[in-house]
Amino acid sequence: MDLNPSLASRRILIVTDAWRPQINGVVRTLESLAGQLRSWGHEVSFLTPEPFWTVPVPTYPEIRLSLVTRRTVYLQMARARAHHIHIATEGPLGLLARGYCLERGKAFTTSFHTRFPEYAAARLPVPEEWSYGYLRWFHDPAAATMVPTPSLRSELAAHGFSHLSLWGRGVDGARFHPGPKTMFTDLPGPHLLYVGRVSAEKNVAAFLALNIAGTKIVVGDGPDRAHLQRAYPQVKFVGYLHGEDLAAAYRSADVFVFPSRTDTFGNVITEALASGTPVAAYPVTGPRDILTDPRAGTLSDDLEQAVRHSLLLERAHARSLGEQFTWSASALQFFSALVPATVRQHRLAKAV
Repeated sequence: MDLNPSLASRRILIVTDAWRPQINGVVRTLESLAGQLRSWGHEVSFLTPEPFWTVPVPTYPEIRLSLVTRRTVYLQMARARAHHIHIATEGPLGLLARGYCLERGKAFTTSFHTRFPEYAAARLPVPEEWSYGYLRWFHDPAAATMVPTPSLRSELAAHGFSHLSLWGRGVDGARFHPGPKTMFTDLPGPHLLYVGRVSAEKNVAAFLALNIAGTKIVVGDGPDRAHLQRAYPQVKFVGYLHGEDLAAAYRSADVFVFPSRTDTFGNVITEALASGTPVAAYPVTGPRDILTDPRAGTLSDDLEQAVRHSLLLERAHARSLGEQFTWSASALQFFSALVPATVRQHRLAKAV
C-alpha cells in the first residue's frame, strides 16, 4: 500500500470481541486508531459485541462473549463493503470473521493483543501450548499479524508464528501531560500508582506487597479487588477513573508501578510517561520495549529497587520519552500493513 494514508479514502472494517463497556488497552487502542484514521478521511466501521447477546467468561465476568450466528456476522461483513478487513481478537466474532474471509477468498490482517495462553493457564488446567496451537491456527491465514513490540514479535516467532508485523501504540499527549499534584494530597507520600485491571495475570499483589513508605494507590477494578482490598487495608483503592480524573491521577503520582509480567505492551506506561511520571517495572516484554531511556523509568527484577530508583528520576525525562509515542505514527504502521480484501493471498488456500 502507498505509505501516504490520506491519498484516497478507504473503507476499513475492524472486527473485535473486546469493546465497550470493557475498559482495557485493546478498546482504547482501537478507539484511538479509528479516530486517527478518520481524521485522514478514511471510513472506519466496527463489528463488535455491542448489538448482540453476550455471556460472561467463567471466572472473569468483565469479559463477555457474543452469542451470534454465522449468518448475522456474514451479512454484516458483506454489507460493510470494506476495502480492508482487520480482525483484532480471537473470540467468537473474530473466529466467524476469519471464516467469512476464508470462504470468500478475502485477504485480511489480524493483531495479537493479549497473552490468553498464560491467562488461561493461570485460571484453568489448560497447557499454554494448547492455547498457542489454537492461536497459531487462527492467525496463520492472515496476510499479516500485527504485534505491538519487537520483543513480542521475537517471542511469537519462537512459538511458530509467521508474517509478523510491528504495530506500535500511541498516547494522547494533550490529555496526559505534566501539571500540579491535585490528587492524593491528603495521603502520606510518596504516592505510588497502579492503573489497570485488578486480576491475577496483572500481578497486582507484587505491587501491594512492596515495603516502601508512602501510599499505594490502585485505579481500576477486577475479580481480585475484593480479596486484595481485605488483605491490604492500607492501600487506597479508588475504582475506575476516566477523563480528567484519570489524567490527574497520573500526574499526581510520584512513581507509576507496572507489576505485570504478561502484558504485550502496556498503554498505561505511556500514559504515565506522558504525564511526567517515572515508571518502575520488570524487564519483560512491553516495559523493556517502552522504557528505552533509563532517565524516564527503571527496569529491575527487584521491583522494590526499581521503585526506589524511579523516585529519584526527573519528571521531564519521563515526559520526553512519552512524547515519542503518537497515535499518528501508530495508525501509519497499522495502515501500511493492511491488504486489499479483494486480493487472495496464495498461501491462504491451505488454511481453509
